[in-house]
Amino acid sequence: MLDQSKGLFGKGTVRVQATLKQPAEESAAEKAPEKPSRKPRATKAKPKEEAPQEPQAEAVVEVAAPPVSSGVVEEIVATQEDADAIIPRVEEVLAASGLEVNVRLKNMQSRYVNLEIDGEEAGYLIGRNGEVLNALQYLMNISISQSLNNGVRVTLDADDYRSQRETSLMRYAERIAQEVRNRREEAVLDPLPAFERRIIHKALSEIDGVTTYSEGEEPNRRVVIAPAEETAGKA
Repeated sequence: MLDQSKGLFGKGTVRVQATLKQPAEESAAEKAPEKPSRKPRATKAKPKEEAPQEPQAEAVVEVAAPPVSSGVVEEIVATQEDADAIIPRVEEVLAASGLEVNVRLKNMQSRYVNLEIDGEEAGYLIGRNGEVLNALQYLMNISISQSLNNGVRVTLDADDYRSQRETSLMRYAERIAQEVRNRREEAVLDPLPAFERRIIHKALSEIDGVTTYSEGEEPNRRVVIAPAEETAGKA
């Protein structure tokens, strides 16, 4: 827009009024190419702090412990095989004696093979209070223990002497036990073989007021019958 007027020296002045217009936005095609964008510089990640691990316990290998002995002794039981091995040995010894006798199996109880000797001359094998029969039985057990070596033992009977002897021992022990209770004094019996001592121990175990124990060394080991209270401290 022009505005003309005369000035002081006759010269006209021209005022120019201009309106500044903002240039139109550039078209998308005329825009200056953008600078290529830069990828942000990769920053090294700080090493991840791992939580401290608890020390692992060492693997424990369980080893089976050797079996512990219970302290219980295995029971010895005589078998038919033991009897078949013992009978010929007894027959051989008796044949050497020249006596006309027979040997047969009576029964087997626990570790014992019980043999019966019978015949017209079997009485010669008994002796006074069974001394001959006991001696023969003792010798046979020595021989058997060396050959079988399994703890099996043999008992010999002749003309049913053992049964009669057992009855006699039980009656004798009961009579002595009664005297011990009345007198309050212990009694010491004559030496007896182990199997006869067992008869007395068993017979008196059910009688009140007395108790029994053995003392001494074989072959002179004896049964002692005593008032019950006097053996309280004895094992």
